[in-house]
Formats: sequence, C-alpha cells, structure tokens
Amino acid sequence: MEFWNHIYEHFNPVAVDFGFISVHWYGIMYISALLVALWFAKWIIKRDAMPIPDDTIDSYFIWIEVGIILGARIWYILFYDSNTLFYFTQPWQIFNPFSNGEFVGIRGMSYHGAVVGAAIASYLFARRNPGEIYKILDVVALAVPVGFVFGRIGNFLNQELVGRATDVPWGIYVDGVLRHPSQLYEGFMEGIVVAILIYIYRKYKRFDGALIGIYGILYGTARFVAEFWREPDSQLGYLYGDWLTMGQLQSLIMIGLAIGLYFTFQVFSKKHQVTNKL
Repeated sequence: MEFWNHIYEHFNPVAVDFGFISVHWYGIMYISALLVALWFAKWIIKRDAMPIPDDTIDSYFIWIEVGIILGARIWYILFYDSNTLFYFTQPWQIFNPFSNGEFVGIRGMSYHGAVVGAAIASYLFARRNPGEIYKILDVVALAVPVGFVFGRIGNFLNQELVGRATDVPWGIYVDGVLRHPSQLYEGFMEGIVVAILIYIYRKYKRFDGALIGIYGILYGTARFVAEFWREPDSQLGYLYGDWLTMGQLQSLIMIGLAIGLYFTFQVFSKKHQVTNKL
C-alpha cells in the first residue's frame, strides 16, 4: 500500500519523449477510449442485429468526435478557465499546444461540454441522415461509458482532476497531501456501473432513442455523487456552502435535460415508426 500511496512519485505521465514533442499517457488513453468505444459500438450492432451499416456508424463517429473536441474545449474555456477573455480575443490559441515555444499539449476539457458538442454534431448528422439517428443514439449510449473508463484512467495517469484530502488507506499523495483517487472512482461509477446498467436495460427499452436519455440521467447522477470526493476546480471553488461544485450544478442540469430528452424522443421516435409503416 505504501507504493500505491506514493505512486505519483514513481510514475512519469509522459509515455514517450521525442525531444521536440512528448506523448503523454493521457493522450494514449484518450485515443484508446475512442477506439474501444467505436469497437464496442460495432460489436453491439452486430450482436443485437441492428440495421445500421458500418459506413454510417463510421461517418457518425467522425461527426461526433469533432463535436466532442470542440465542445469540450470551448465549454472548459467558458466555464472553468480563468483566461476566458484571452481566448475570446485570440481564438487561434484555443487549440495551441505550445506555450512559450514549449510543447505542453492541450489542457482543459469539459465532459459536459463534450456532451453539448456531441448533441450538436448528432443534430447536424440527423439533418443529413434522417431516420437513423434514434437507433444510433442508443448505440452511443452503450458505447460511450465503455470508452469513458479509459478517459478517467488517463486523468489519473496525468495526475489531474485530483480528489479531496482524505485519510483513507488507499489515498494517493499529491504534492504531499493524501487525496482520494477520485478519477478512478469516477471511472468506476460513471463508466463501468453506467455501462452495465444500460447494457442490461437495452432489452427492456420501449422505443428507439430511449437509451441516450437513460444514459444522461445515470451519468449525471453518478457524476453528482462522485464530485463529493473530487477536489473543486481551484479557480472556482464551491458555488454554494462547502459542497456544491460547478460539476455538480451542471450534472443536475444534465439530469433535467436528459429526462426531457427521454420523453421528447418517446414522442418523435414513435411518430417516426408510424410514418415508416404508412
């Protein structure tokens, strides 16, 4: 347990250093998350015999990935970054991986922003490919939490989004302070648990598109709970008292929107099924 408590002192977040550029474990985990999510999406389509062609799902994942990257980065700048005005006046810096001539990578991505970006990308994709989006979103709801596990492992390996101070024996020392490994808690709760619940529920869904609403409710709930072990962003702190964080506030909003989305899709999905039968 002693080695685990001090693991950050023995672990280098840089996987490979080429001198002019460094490849971080976080980047490797991010790419792994995308590939695993895509693999799982195709696996579940074949397993459940869904009528979604491979080229359609490939095209959709390109759209959604662009939306995720743009949404996650811009949302972070809007709600979490202390230099919002700087990026507004110099937008070309938003994805600049260099600082003072040194490669530092792109830091600062918001999951809630990724959801917003994915939603916009899905809407635009649906405009070009009407009739398939409900089934595709069900696949997304099944695949995203599987890939999400790798993302949170990446956060842990990158020594970011650390937990609150604690005295539990499995805590991790961060700059001399023992903290909850909250990234792993989130990977388990928001990734593994959510993935299992949605996988089980898929056999009982009442209409196409139902799973994405269920995912939003489950993820928002899991994230809200996990935030009790996660250290609030230093530039924001607590929004109310000593417990409400920006992540919790946005998770509550996400739960409300997901409930609304569930019932909205219930109406539109059934209308679409009736139209196809006529």
